[in-house]
Amino acid sequence: MTVIVRALRPEVAADAEGFAHVRHVAVPYMMSVPASVVHSVTHAHPDTHYLALLAERHGEIIGTAQVGLVPESAEPGQGYVNVYVHPEHTRHGAGSLLVRTAEEHLAAHGATRLLSWVLDAPGNRAFAEAHGYRPSRTAHFLRLDLAHGTLPPRQDPPPGVTLRTAADYAADPRPIFELDAETSSDEPGDVDVTMTDYEAWLTEIWQDPLLDHELTSVAVVDGRPAAFSAAYTDGGTRYATAMTGTARAFRGRGLAKLAKNDSLHRARAAGYTEAFTGNDAGNGPMLAINKWFGYDICATEVRYVRELG
Repeated sequence: MTVIVRALRPEVAADAEGFAHVRHVAVPYMMSVPASVVHSVTHAHPDTHYLALLAERHGEIIGTAQVGLVPESAEPGQGYVNVYVHPEHTRHGAGSLLVRTAEEHLAAHGATRLLSWVLDAPGNRAFAEAHGYRPSRTAHFLRLDLAHGTLPPRQDPPPGVTLRTAADYAADPRPIFELDAETSSDEPGDVDVTMTDYEAWLTEIWQDPLLDHELTSVAVVDGRPAAFSAAYTDGGTRYATAMTGTARAFRGRGLAKLAKNDSLHRARAAGYTEAFTGNDAGNGPMLAINKWFGYDICATEVRYVRELG
């Protein structure tokens, strides 16, 4: 039977469940739950022209794609295409059809340069290159055994520093937005991103069902959030660090390590047994911090780029 590709229907529970399942099987180091899948579709900023695509064969969802533009980029026309096919259902044309559908959608909305994360395996890389994409930077997925691993001891904050959680900012999250925007702009990447839209951040990031406000730790100096470690949880046993960073004025004081250690200890106490995170391969300082915590690299992905037109 022919593979078909269509947009995910957020009102149909089976669509989001199928999307999350394929993502979990294809990339088990990334967290995906149906509620977050639906949230991304229904709350995406209009300027992203975001699509969640599904590939079906014999009525079964076997492939997915996340497709959109990056409106925060200073350079217009930046788009992304992240395709994942169930490893037991490759070689049926689902990946190629997802890529073609995604590229047509993005080109129609002005994309001139496409970026795609591809797992670092010969078959995946050959697929990307056969579709006109060239390799760029690399990044690592890391895993920590929270149930049986040994975390560094909990640290008392230094004088003048207090530890809080994102939940403490529920009434006014803007200080967390400002910290996230500053630290995100300094992350290594193929696209320079500047977050300025507070309302979009509230909707897309702060209200994402994956974000665990209680387990997100914030180091505060003189009343100002100075560093944080954002936690994602799946409602089961899996925990992931979505972002860890320090405002420029407070770097070099170990505050990001302090916040992440606090979050990890509280996640383990809450019953989470696996912790995941990701780092750009060129981000030596964060890789060193994660090694100190006991994380091991469990997979690598490569950013591929294609110029359109």
